[in-house]
Amino acid sequence: MERPELPLQQLHAFVVLAEELHFGHAAARLGIAQPPLSQQIRRLEGKVGHPLFHREPGRVSLTPAGRELLPAARRALTGLADGLAAARAVGDGRAGRLRIGFAASLALTVLPDLLRRFRERFPDVRLDIHEMTTAPQLAALHDKAIDVGLLREPAEEAGLGFATVLTEPFVVVLPSAHPLAAQRAVPVAELAGAPFVLPPRAVGPGLHDQIVGLCAAAGFTPRVAQRAVEWQTVCGLVEAGLGVSLAPASIRRIRLRGVAFRGIAPGATRTRVAAAWRRDDHNPLIASLLATVGRRPGPPG
Repeated sequence: MERPELPLQQLHAFVVLAEELHFGHAAARLGIAQPPLSQQIRRLEGKVGHPLFHREPGRVSLTPAGRELLPAARRALTGLADGLAAARAVGDGRAGRLRIGFAASLALTVLPDLLRRFRERFPDVRLDIHEMTTAPQLAALHDKAIDVGLLREPAEEAGLGFATVLTEPFVVVLPSAHPLAAQRAVPVAELAGAPFVLPPRAVGPGLHDQIVGLCAAAGFTPRVAQRAVEWQTVCGLVEAGLGVSLAPASIRRIRLRGVAFRGIAPGATRTRVAAAWRRDDHNPLIASLLATVGRRPGPPG
């Protein structure tokens, strides 16, 4: 047997009358005349199949059927109000779920402060954080596995939007006993002939090419002796004496006793950290995240 639908407007009228136990007071509270209120209650009683109120001159009281319906009616109205509030919060970019990919080195710079400020502003948003290098982040964006990527030197790609989050200079990474460690700033040309420890190009082509470009501008091609995906591993291999490296300045926060970080001379070149998202993704939480870092997404494309 099909259950009759109970319109929420009738349930609302029923709950108000059950609380006031007076048709005139309930109608005034609802902002309607008394006859429409009586009609709504009678329609609801028709759907239930039993009277919900005893009607006596000057007195209204709930019947047993009315007392049984009242808690369920209140739950239904509260559930609707909660659902509407939750939907508004998600639509406004104040709640929901946001999946963020990030390059591991950003845990040393922008990521902790960004996440702290975002959580302060949007405490009801659930964050799913995924550590990924640049190339996997771009693939994950296209595959809709993440909503936003925080990555280094991304190449512009069709369908993705980008906003610069920060720029930072490069540093030379040396064993602390290396002769060049005595200098405050090291000309890149003085690294010619030294073995290099670098991440594979595949995990971050833009940054890798920028480092190679720095060496090319100084007149040489770096001789890569070791590869390591994570910068912490790069620094560990440098500490072990397996080579030198060029890295974003935030790498200095990796504290290793046997590693020296020095500025480069000249030091005009900077590396960019950008946020990336799919232009066809209308998730308002993306705009909320970009607003936290002072950036706005462009129009969907």
